[in-house]
Amino acid sequence: MSQPAPRRPAGALPIEPLWLEWLALGGLLAFAFWLLGVRGVWALLLHADPTGLTAVIVLVFACSTLWCGSRARTLERQRQALEASLRPGAAGQGWAHEFWQHSSGPAADPASALDLLLEACHGPHGTAWWVNGLQLKLGLLGKVIGFCMLALNIGQLQNLDASQSSELLKSLTTGLGVALLTTMVGLVANILLGLQLTRLDRYADRLVADCQRHALQRRQTAPAP
Repeated sequence: MSQPAPRRPAGALPIEPLWLEWLALGGLLAFAFWLLGVRGVWALLLHADPTGLTAVIVLVFACSTLWCGSRARTLERQRQALEASLRPGAAGQGWAHEFWQHSSGPAADPASALDLLLEACHGPHGTAWWVNGLQLKLGLLGKVIGFCMLALNIGQLQNLDASQSSELLKSLTTGLGVALLTTMVGLVANILLGLQLTRLDRYADRLVADCQRHALQRRQTAPAP
């Protein structure tokens, strides 16, 4: 006979499948990446961008997405540790248990305990948001470089005649291609990574709120000295 599932503590909220959500998003991104490669879009983008900024933005986005997956797994495990610590007779574990220990007792410092919990839940996200902004800045840098290439090529033309029209058209195409492609890739990467980081922030906010809620419940039910 199968063992019955452990009962959830009273007032416990359901654990959101953050890790599965990221896996679903990661699968969609991997499929889109493969489809663009089959259609020759990646070869076109890399060939049209002699600066290499498009490849840098894609690489930064791929590494950041993998980090988001690892972070989602960590936050979900901490949420599971919180739920496990609420079961009667269970040994405390995770960030929530450390927060409860530091915020209770005669020598407790709730403010410092909350700061430590916030650092554990939100600290790494600050760097991730900076990387997300970096993608957009790289796209804008490519835009500036593209227009600089365009201006320099036009400035090198001595006299505009029919024999130089093809060279002028080529310089226009190269400069505008770099400006538009890098900006587009940077914007798309910024939007997709921002979506992941927003979800991580919201999950971390809820984790902190639940830790504080259960800490207040523990103080109310604790026996008076």
